[in-house]
Amino acid sequence: MEREPMRIREGYLVKKGSMFNTWKPMWVVLLEDGIEFYKRKADNSPKGMIPLKGSSIHSPCQDFGKRMFVFKLTVAKQQDHFFQAAYLEERDAWVRDIKKAIHHIDGGQRFARKSTRKSIRLPETINLSALYLSMKDPEKGIKALKLEKDKRVFNHCFTGTCVIDWLVSSSSVRNRKEGLLLASSLLSEGYLQPAGDTSKAAAEGLSDTPFLDLTDAYYYFPDSGFFCEGYSSDDDVVLKEEFRGTIVKQGCLLKQGHRRKNWKVRKFVLRDDPAYLHYYDPAGGEEPLGAIHLRGCVVTAVEDMPDTKKHDADNILFEIITANEIHYYLQAASSTERTEWIKAIQSVSRTGK
Repeated sequence: MEREPMRIREGYLVKKGSMFNTWKPMWVVLLEDGIEFYKRKADNSPKGMIPLKGSSIHSPCQDFGKRMFVFKLTVAKQQDHFFQAAYLEERDAWVRDIKKAIHHIDGGQRFARKSTRKSIRLPETINLSALYLSMKDPEKGIKALKLEKDKRVFNHCFTGTCVIDWLVSSSSVRNRKEGLLLASSLLSEGYLQPAGDTSKAAAEGLSDTPFLDLTDAYYYFPDSGFFCEGYSSDDDVVLKEEFRGTIVKQGCLLKQGHRRKNWKVRKFVLRDDPAYLHYYDPAGGEEPLGAIHLRGCVVTAVEDMPDTKKHDADNILFEIITANEIHYYLQAASSTERTEWIKAIQSVSRTGK
């Protein structure tokens, strides 16, 4: 029976059409021997497949000056395919894995991620379920804390470093590398859950390991009563939510209108459940002027607006393409703020309802 190709990486990217200069969100799957792309994540059959044998990848790609974080894949038949990631680290992660896949297939080798499994072998007697109960022991287990990061409070959670410290001190593992492997197993089996952008990004494959031995990577037990509170950037008090979801980020952005193409300042509030970006009149008013549904959306940085007059402010722009392919253009106050918004929206689009 022929072995199915390994799924190396998958996620939403913006892909340029092969015939027209249109950019659309696609669910992209990197396999050992090729790249499949789907219109939606839930689709059973791909819209296309790009073979990797004999291909070459180019990054950064400057063919499209107005689009940032683009990389180009040139196949053996000299046909070019262009993809756009949301931010620099995401683009580099895709490029790194694609290069590795091309290198292995051209050399007749199987793709293999760098892993500690080759040098570290966990004892076969380890029972993850029993270990989980020990970790939750009120007296001898991992202490759940209230932790603050990026104006958010994470209740009933702990750091990745605390998990590894406990595994080593309880003699569950022999060293921190072995602890990292065991913690990754606990994460993949659902005994640990990621909390916050750092740990979620690693769990989704944007890091060398799914679990992070870091003090700013947060995790929680699934039945611990974990919840997150957002803080207001205006008065620094806990917000009383107008909707069900936790407020992940809020602030003022410039938004381009759909009809008149004019730009107006709006106050935006990002919630994770349901996954919506509501916008309000910054002068006041409790009712939102509108909302952008983020589930399954793609968000990317752009340098300039297509087919519109350049507005007076600096071009620190980003674009949200919803699952039903509605395009929204927003502008942040700085490049750092733009990256923060992109990462926050991307996180909510993957995990929100």
